[in-house]
Amino acid sequence: MVIEIDHKSGFCFGVVRAIGEAEAALAEGGTVFSLGDIVHNRLEVQRLENLGLQTLTRADMARAAGCRMLIRAHGEPPTVYAEARRLGIGIIDATCPVVARLQARVVQAHEQMRPVGGQVVILGKRGHAEVVGLTGQVDDPTIVIENEADLTQIDFARPIHFLSQTTQSIALFERLGAEMRRRAADPAAVRIDDTICRQVSGREQHLTEFALRFDIVIFVCGRKSSNGKVLFEVCRRANPRTYTVEEAAELLPEWFEGVRSAGICGATSTPGRLMEEVAEKIKNININNP
Repeated sequence: MVIEIDHKSGFCFGVVRAIGEAEAALAEGGTVFSLGDIVHNRLEVQRLENLGLQTLTRADMARAAGCRMLIRAHGEPPTVYAEARRLGIGIIDATCPVVARLQARVVQAHEQMRPVGGQVVILGKRGHAEVVGLTGQVDDPTIVIENEADLTQIDFARPIHFLSQTTQSIALFERLGAEMRRRAADPAAVRIDDTICRQVSGREQHLTEFALRFDIVIFVCGRKSSNGKVLFEVCRRANPRTYTVEEAAELLPEWFEGVRSAGICGATSTPGRLMEEVAEKIKNININNP
């Protein structure tokens, strides 16, 4: 069986940076906390916890008083920084630069919409860490939509500034933006501001082409990964024989019956070592089931 790992899959720049910051801080000694899972991958979180990283939530930030706390790549709202200062927590800010720029654009969008009675709308997953950080940048309400059904939340008689979580689908963003302009009383009053990370979005076309080359595709990602869900669907649309696993132990031998080629890929939160472990397990399956 031909087995190939997609060389463009795996950690994006923001995740690499955050993990590097965590490892450097842990190497210096002392207690280091991460506000939320540093990456949406259970096994990578466990690896860092074994090195000493402690994960906490906003509700128990007081545990980090007098220690250092990492802000992960997803970013946080200003209230978190203020609370950290109050508690004497040293901040290690690993907010992805792409997310940080988007946070500034959300603030700017609200400043522009406020005088004209407009609305700021973000395409994103409700409750996702990045989206929580984006909507928390200002006190004004921000509308979060996930699909076309959510467009009912918008008042199309008022101006709209439409942005996106960095890891959303470009096709979905463009489709919803076009629908907003179609429904708007004044299409010119709908500003479409594409804020999707191109390092992430560029993987969609690549993975479509990658998935078409193999009899079967194994997509490796954490259950919590929003980006993983998007990219898995990209692969599945191109190749219906696409399966998702979090680790090699989840592979089933029957998936590979009659298979001559297997492609392995993953999300921006997937460590390369997990894809390599999946490849090794597939080799063993192939040896045992020639």
